[in-house]
Amino acid sequence: MAAFRVRLQEFDETLNAEVIDMKRFRKLCFNGCPYEQSYRSTCWKLLLNYLPRERSTWKQVEEKQRKTYAQFIDEMIIKPGVKASQDGVICDVTFEDHPLNPNPDSKWAAYFRDNEMLVQIDKDCRRLCPDLNFFQKATEFPSIDLVCGNNKVDTLRKRVEQCVLRSETVATNRLGISNMRTSRLRSNSEGYATLAEGQEAHWEVCERILFIYAKLNPGLGYVQGMNEILGPLYYVFASDPSRELREHAETDSFFCFTNLMSEIRDNFIKTLDETQLGIGSLMNKMMIMLEDKDATLCHKLQEQELKPQFFAFRWLTLLFSQEFPLPDVLRIWDSLFSDEKRFSFLICVACAMLILLRDDLIQGDFPSNMKLVQNFPHSIIDVQTVIKKAVELAR
Repeated sequence: MAAFRVRLQEFDETLNAEVIDMKRFRKLCFNGCPYEQSYRSTCWKLLLNYLPRERSTWKQVEEKQRKTYAQFIDEMIIKPGVKASQDGVICDVTFEDHPLNPNPDSKWAAYFRDNEMLVQIDKDCRRLCPDLNFFQKATEFPSIDLVCGNNKVDTLRKRVEQCVLRSETVATNRLGISNMRTSRLRSNSEGYATLAEGQEAHWEVCERILFIYAKLNPGLGYVQGMNEILGPLYYVFASDPSRELREHAETDSFFCFTNLMSEIRDNFIKTLDETQLGIGSLMNKMMIMLEDKDATLCHKLQEQELKPQFFAFRWLTLLFSQEFPLPDVLRIWDSLFSDEKRFSFLICVACAMLILLRDDLIQGDFPSNMKLVQNFPHSIIDVQTVIKKAVELAR
């Protein structure tokens, strides 16, 4: 207990400095960020470059980002058919911009294009961390403008609360006649309880974050698995002991997620899988390290044709968020975010997991080994054991 208090004091001294000593700070965070006194939330903001080293600028930066995010919501979540006049009054503009408008830049065209992507985001966010009830609970701080009837923008839930969501595009035939092409997409809303009017579940907040991110990054858009990257980030901020930090969890999560994705986005681009930038390169590095540290195990996997694509693809792309319970994921991410080489430690953790399974993998056949690596026995092998082994491999 005394050692823990000393550790908290070290964090306190480091974070209260006028300019953060990042070398010392990373070393502290690498060994785990405490939940107490909002340390983990603050540490992740610094490690993900959301907050600068200069403590005196933090409040100014956060206020600016919160205004920016509010503007994103206003601009990206489109409610076609209405717009605000100069005096702020909402007026109907259906005559100017209607669902059959052939202009590809119309709000209705954008609305219909977004629906297909929104169905997938909705489906993935509803099943975030199914072992926890947290994401199904109502947030303390819903977006008031969205859930309480601001007619200019609309909650995304209302667009997918029906079992069938229509995605429509405008097409013109050879005679120059415009018509609508409609596809009917099933949403995954069945079986989920809807909260009372004026409330939002945590998963709905994540849905909005991912939707806005996809709109701001049309070249990448939304790719399945991004929800698993956002989930732990949002959980840390939305469950923080500080009420003020919980209130702004959505904004903080969005910008931290955006910064994190800027570093790992290549893993989500399929066309880069077999290049030096993609996930294939990471898996090759993992196998090279494994051969260097344990050639016998590496050759066993190769002999059985147990390819890293069968298990390491998910490990590395999702930063182990599917392999461990959420508290263990947060502990691993403390070390990953603290890595000065930016995720080289990710390879070490993956190799450590394989080496810790060495005896079973050497003796097992292909089916049993496949099952083992796809379902890492985290209840038997503690996360601290994995990290300790990864540190040994990194030396």
